[in-house]
Amino acid sequence: QLSEDVERVSENPTDEREGEMEVHEDAASVILPDSELGTTAPSLRFSKTCLKNVFSVILLFIYLLLMAVAVFLVYQTISDFREKLKHPVMSVSYKEVSLYDAPGIAFYPGKARLLSCKHHYYDHIPPLINPGQPGDIECTTRRINYTDPFTNQTMKYALVVQGPRDVKKKELVFLQFHLNETDQDFSAIDYLLFSSFQEFINSPEKAEFMKDCESSYSSWKFSGGFRTWVKMSLVKTKEEDGSETVEFKQETSVVNYIDQRTQPRSDQLFFVVFEWKDPFIQTVQDIITANPWNMIALLCGIFLALFKAADFAKLSVKWMIKIRKRHLKRRSQVMNHIN
Repeated sequence: QLSEDVERVSENPTDEREGEMEVHEDAASVILPDSELGTTAPSLRFSKTCLKNVFSVILLFIYLLLMAVAVFLVYQTISDFREKLKHPVMSVSYKEVSLYDAPGIAFYPGKARLLSCKHHYYDHIPPLINPGQPGDIECTTRRINYTDPFTNQTMKYALVVQGPRDVKKKELVFLQFHLNETDQDFSAIDYLLFSSFQEFINSPEKAEFMKDCESSYSSWKFSGGFRTWVKMSLVKTKEEDGSETVEFKQETSVVNYIDQRTQPRSDQLFFVVFEWKDPFIQTVQDIITANPWNMIALLCGIFLALFKAADFAKLSVKWMIKIRKRHLKRRSQVMNHIN
C-alpha cells in the first residue's frame, strides 16, 4: 500500500500541491480573522466591560451607603419618638368668654364680722357713707362649719360668697369686714377661691365639698386697714388621664385706707375687691409632639428605599456575574480558535 501511495503521489504532484495550498489558504482564512479579533475587538470589549464593572461597583457602594444612612435614620426616628413620648410639650391656649361661671369665695373671718357686700360694675366703687357700720349685703352668701381636712379635729367656720360673673361689664364684688379686737400684732383674714359657687350650692354634702376645696386650692390673706384689690384669672389644666383641674391666678394690689372717723378707734376695718382680670380662660395641657402616623410613614418610606436598594444591589451583582461569565466565555472561544 505504501508503494501504491508513493506511486500515486509521483503521478499527481500538482494535485497534492493544490491541496496543500488550499489547506494553507483555509488556515490563513481562519487564522487571520481570529488574529484580528484577538488584537482589536477583544481589547475594545474588555475596556467597555471594565468600565461597566467599575461603574456597577461604584453604584453598589453608593447604594450600600444609602442603606446605611437609611438604617441610621430608622434608629434615630425611633429614638426621637421614644424621647418625645417621655417628655411631652406643654401647650397653652386661651378661650375668650363673656360670662364666667361665678366662682366661690370662702372667707375665714374668725372673730371678724361681715358689714357689707355689693356688686358693682365698670370698676366704679362709690365712697363709703358709714365705714365701720353695718350696711347692705346684696351678695349671695352661705355659712358653713366643717372640720379641718388636715387635722380632723379643729372646727372651721367659713363664709362663702358668690363671686363676679360678667367680665364685659367689669363686674366686681366689694366686701367690708369689721374686727373689734384682736390678740395678734397683725390682723388678716384668710380666703380661698374655688371654681363654681353653683356646684357648692348643689352639693348635698357641703362640708365635704369645702374640705375637698381646701385640700385642692391655695389660700391667701388680706390685711386690715387697707383696700386689697384682687384680680383673678382662671387656669384649667388637662391631665393625662383626661381629668381637668382648675386653679386661680391672682394679681393683688393694696391701697392704704385713710380712716376719717372722728374718734380714734381700736377696731380694724377690712376692705377687699374681687374682679376678673381678663375674659380669657387659660387652658394648659401636655401635648406629645411625636406623631405616630408621621413616624410610620417615614419608616415605610425608609424600608421601601432599603428594599429598592437591596433589589438593585442584587440585580447589579447578577449583572456583573453575567458579564464576567460572558467575558470568560468569549475569551475561551478566542483561545480555542487560536489553538
